[in-house]
Amino acid sequence: MHQPGFCTSVLCPTPHSASEVLTELCGGRPGRLPGFEAVRPHMESSASSPAAAPLVKRQFHVLVGVTGSVAALKLPLLVSRLLDIPGMWKCRSDPVLHIDLRRWADLMLVAPLDANTLGKVASGICDNLLTCVIRAWDCRKPLLFCPAMNTVMWEHPITAQQVGQLKAFGYVEIPCVAKKLVCGDQGLGAMAEVGTIVGKVEEILFRHGGSQQS
Repeated sequence: MHQPGFCTSVLCPTPHSASEVLTELCGGRPGRLPGFEAVRPHMESSASSPAAAPLVKRQFHVLVGVTGSVAALKLPLLVSRLLDIPGMWKCRSDPVLHIDLRRWADLMLVAPLDANTLGKVASGICDNLLTCVIRAWDCRKPLLFCPAMNTVMWEHPITAQQVGQLKAFGYVEIPCVAKKLVCGDQGLGAMAEVGTIVGKVEEILFRHGGSQQS
């Protein structure tokens, strides 16, 4: 019995070229997108848990999008926890454009999703690599997003409209939480806890793996 393996790549929106925006998730070093031909999946024996139930022997690719929110400070912890999921493997190869990224990934996670990028995605704007990947995303594959912004920004009426639009596209929201923000404000707007995000990724990957097998 095996769990599906998967590797992870991360990208950030920037006005620069696509080759400048990819960062490998292994320790936060500048890196490149996992390759298509040179990779070899590493499988591990599964633990006896409900999440490990599907008998799947395929590898999964997780693409993590990071936007300009203070919550991006949690990226190293989020990455390390994702790498702890049994069956994870990692590799490096040359960067590719947004269509190849979309083809490569089985799941996309945007964490954090700031207010600016939320507005862009809801409106269909694609003016950087991250938003181009999202605009080109195959909606038959899961896309998860984790809103993160100041409390007053979160409470602005347009935020609920934009989040609703993303959910109407079929994207899955991992809701923000209430806490004391880095700016000192107290209230909703903080990105969901890393454990919550990783748990949701695991849940959807294994569900997706089971449906692939059937």
